[in-house]
Amino acid sequence: MATSEPERAAPAVKAAPRRRSRAGASLRFADESAFVLHSWPYKETSLIIDALTRNHGRVALVARGAKRPHSALRGTLQSFAPLSLSWIRSASKGGELGTLTRAEWQGGLAPLRGEGLLCGFYLNELILKLLARDDAHEALFDAYLHALARLAAGLPVAATLRCFEAALLREAGYGLQLAQGADGLAIRPEGLYRYLPEHGAVALRTANASGPGGQGGAQGGLAVVNGKTLLDIAADDYSDPITLAQGKLLMRQVLQHHLAGQTLFTRQMLLDLQNI
Repeated sequence: MATSEPERAAPAVKAAPRRRSRAGASLRFADESAFVLHSWPYKETSLIIDALTRNHGRVALVARGAKRPHSALRGTLQSFAPLSLSWIRSASKGGELGTLTRAEWQGGLAPLRGEGLLCGFYLNELILKLLARDDAHEALFDAYLHALARLAAGLPVAATLRCFEAALLREAGYGLQLAQGADGLAIRPEGLYRYLPEHGAVALRTANASGPGGQGGAQGGLAVVNGKTLLDIAADDYSDPITLAQGKLLMRQVLQHHLAGQTLFTRQMLLDLQNI
């Protein structure tokens, strides 16, 4: 991604070999690189966690006894902490909750603070609402790790969020059509386009829309952007302020379409903080 500030490389996470063996009626998964996206209480002493793993995508696991004072899991299952998880799951019931058997902190990632922390929760909420469980998305795991590293390093928040949003849409099967318009013609940098989530970019015959940077904006609730903006987004290049502003409008529209009415609570919190 091209930015005006120097990049800091994301910490390397060693991809654990996939070990999936049958033991009786159970499947065992060992030493999977993962992040906890969300957790909630289960019975008196346990938790259910929703985790993003490198080799198995989103998984739901029961962490038995995790709330007990002396549990080895207590304090380990925190959001944004690189973890190595092991679990078992019934081989006869697809989609059933797995049972967490071990969680170890891997380290190598600075903690998120302030605005970066809230943005991290925004990334988690997007994944929970757009990504199905039990589908491997290694590229998304890498994009998530890279985004967390940038947020922890204090690099530009807006560009980081736009890059991750594009990666998530791509991995969830809603990838933006950016190389060519809905008519099959190549996107012209000097052109002006209205973006339709189900069809792609539709060229406008007149360039009289106004918006960020004097071009683009929104018409009838649909984002109108420069052709250059579409090409920049395809290249993860947000160094142009116009691309950054128009990219925000475009991503907001596309995400709202695919969320189908679901509310993003962390986005509203970010807007409230910006207003304050």
